[in-house]
Amino acid sequence: MLTIIFLLSLFCLFYVYVGYPLAVSLLARLRSDPVDKRAITPKVTILIAAYNECDVIAATLDNKLALDYPADQLEIIVISDSSEDGTDDIVSRYQERGVKLLRQEPRAGKTSALNMAVPQASGDILVFSDANSLYDSQALKHLVANFADERVGYVTGKMIYTNPDGSASGDGCSAYMKYENILRESESMLGSVVGVDGGIDAMRKDLYQSLSPDQLPDFVQPLKVIEQGYRVVYEPEALLQEDVLIADSDEYRMRVRVALRAFWALSDMRQLLMNSQNPLFSWQLWSHKLLRYLCFVFMLAAFVSNYLLLGQGFLVSLIFILQCLCYVFAFAEPWLKRNGFEHRLITLVRYFYLLNQASAHACCKFLVRQKQITWTPRKG
Repeated sequence: MLTIIFLLSLFCLFYVYVGYPLAVSLLARLRSDPVDKRAITPKVTILIAAYNECDVIAATLDNKLALDYPADQLEIIVISDSSEDGTDDIVSRYQERGVKLLRQEPRAGKTSALNMAVPQASGDILVFSDANSLYDSQALKHLVANFADERVGYVTGKMIYTNPDGSASGDGCSAYMKYENILRESESMLGSVVGVDGGIDAMRKDLYQSLSPDQLPDFVQPLKVIEQGYRVVYEPEALLQEDVLIADSDEYRMRVRVALRAFWALSDMRQLLMNSQNPLFSWQLWSHKLLRYLCFVFMLAAFVSNYLLLGQGFLVSLIFILQCLCYVFAFAEPWLKRNGFEHRLITLVRYFYLLNQASAHACCKFLVRQKQITWTPRKG
C-alpha cells in the first residue's frame, strides 16, 4: 500500500507539471483551432479598481491614455475602493482628459467595484487593468483583434514581471509566468485557456455577469464565459509589465489570497468540473487548476511514504535524498542569497515550495470556510 501511495504521488506531481502540459501541446498540434483575428476598433472601456494606489496610479493612467487606439473609442474608469491616500485626488486631475472616477463606499473589494462600474461602462469590450499595470502601446489592438472571431468571449494577455529598474525579472516568479504562458498558448490553440492574468484581460460586455464580493473575477468570470459557450483565449502580443514582488512575504500573502479565492471559485463553479457538454475543458480545469492547487497533498504523501519505504532499494533512498535536498535548499535560499550565493535552480525550487505552501495554507482556510474579499496593494 505504501508503495502505491508513493508511486501515485510521484505520478500526480509529474502529471500536473509535466504530463498535462505535454498532453495539451500534443492535442493542440493534432486539432488546432486558431482564432480568426482581424484589426477592429470597437468601443472599449478600461476598468481599474484601485485602493491606496497614489504611488502608481498616475503612471498607469498616463500609460492607458498613450495607448495606440482611437481616442473616441476608448473610455477609462477608475473605481476607488474607499482610498485614503490621495488616489482620488490624483485621478480627479485626469478627468479633463476623459478619465472617469467612481468611489465605492464602504470598502468592499475589487469584485464589488467592477460590479458597480460595469453598468456605467459604454464600451462593447471591457478591459480589466490593475492599478500598477503598464501596457505595451499596441496591447489594446492585439487584445480586441481576437473579438473579430464571434466564438471568442474573453481574452487574456501576457504578463512580464520586471525589476524596479525596468529590467526583466529572472527570479522564480518570472520563470513561473513563462511556464504558465507556454501552457496557455497550447490551451488557447486547443480551445480555451484555464488561467488568466487579471491585469490585462478583456471580455464582451454583454457576457459580464455580476459576481458575489468574495468571488475572484479573474477566475470566475472566464468560467462564466465558458459556461455561456464562448472561448477564452490567450493573446501573447498583448504585453503587460508589472513590478515583481521583492519580498517573499509579499509574494506569499498574494499567493494565499489568490489560492483561497480559487478554491472558492472552483467550489462555486464545480459544475464545470463534470461538464458533459465540454468534457475537454473539464479535463483542463481538473488538471490545470484543481490538481495544481492540491499538489501540496501529493508532495506530503510522496515525502512521508518515501521515508517509510527507506531500506527497500537504492532508488527509493536516492529519491528521498533528492526530496530532502530540495526542501533544504528551499528553506536556505534566502540565507544563501543574502550571503552572495544565488542560483536559478535553487530560486525555482524555493518558488515551487512557496507556491505549494501557500496553496496548503489557503486550503486550510477554505476548509474552515474563511474568505478574503479586500487586498493590500502589492502585498496581497
